[in-house]
Amino acid sequence: MKRKTLIYKTGVEYGDYTLNHVQGCSHGCQYPCYAFMMAKRFGKVKTYEDWINPQIIENTIDLLEVELPKYKDRIKTLHLCFTTDPFMYKNNEIIDLSIKVLKKANDYGVKCSVLTKGILPEELTELSKENEYGITVVSLCDSFRKEYEPHTANIDERIKALKYLHDSGCKTWISIEPYPTPNIIKQDLNEILSKLSFVDKMIFGRLHYNKKVAEYKEYKKFYNECANTVINFCATRGIDYHIKKGTITE
Repeated sequence: MKRKTLIYKTGVEYGDYTLNHVQGCSHGCQYPCYAFMMAKRFGKVKTYEDWINPQIIENTIDLLEVELPKYKDRIKTLHLCFTTDPFMYKNNEIIDLSIKVLKKANDYGVKCSVLTKGILPEELTELSKENEYGITVVSLCDSFRKEYEPHTANIDERIKALKYLHDSGCKTWISIEPYPTPNIIKQDLNEILSKLSFVDKMIFGRLHYNKKVAEYKEYKKFYNECANTVINFCATRGIDYHIKKGTITE
């Protein structure tokens, strides 16, 4: 698969510029996955089976050679990725390409951010220390992961890889989104926060597009309380945070 363009300005509230050098994602998340929903809606994939068999954008590096000189002075942060996963678990071809993308961007003086449900490679310690590396963790329960993130990396493995990068002097962050309501899984948010208290930044957001959330009558109060927990936790520890729009309600 080839594309005509790659880098674009994102409308995501905490994003700047981004690129998606893969179509689809083998992780097959069942929250449901917003990226899959949009890809299906706009005819990029027909079925879930198509989605979980990702295709690499073959001309990724060639496009970067053209686009990075054009955009490098506008980009504050280039994010990998909003509609796929740059370190798709056990997919070495995608992992290798993602490292090449990061190196190429850094060569042009562009800072990158990364978010994955896979394993962050140790080789990332050799890249720019301005880069920011993040993982998604919405639960520490592996049975929950197997149900809602069926083909992703084990939670403890994700955290271990992130901690390694942190201990090596890299900037690290955590996305606690989409966070489930108690009728989906009963858990203590403080346990997740404490487990990841070493990170530089936390992003927290509610679960959307899942009917079970609406079935939980106190879901607005629940998310308000969760958001306050994150804010207080981060404020007392000097950790940056961002609460996604729509998480806190009146």
